[in-house]
Amino acid sequence: MSEEPATDAKTAADTAPSAAGMTADGTGDTPAAVPGAGMVADSTGASAPQSRTADIVPGPGGVMTDEVGVVTGELTLRTEYADGKVTLRVQYKDADEWYVVTGGSVALADPAGLDAVHAVAVALLNRPEG
Repeated sequence: MSEEPATDAKTAADTAPSAAGMTADGTGDTPAAVPGAGMVADSTGASAPQSRTADIVPGPGGVMTDEVGVVTGELTLRTEYADGKVTLRVQYKDADEWYVVTGGSVALADPAGLDAVHAVAVALLNRPEG
């Protein structure tokens, strides 16, 4: 059997077709936008504040807040992301005042995790059956 001649890697990379905005050597030939792939930074380069809300009914004992203690009944939970931190707040449904959930603030390096944090908070605090 005869061996195939070695192919010059540079020549092969130069002649390979590019796809999806990438050249054969792995560099991008043009920036590609991928919807939903991440956050859009503002002009300062920081991620813009975001929040998610959900109506909840906590179980017996309610939700402990820093400002007013325990709140019970029909509440709205808001999970906020700003300045690299997530903060949970609750309010009585349709009220104006928001209260910080005790222990409900933590650093979040990647703002793409906001939806997951919110889903976990809702799952933990929403206990309409008790």
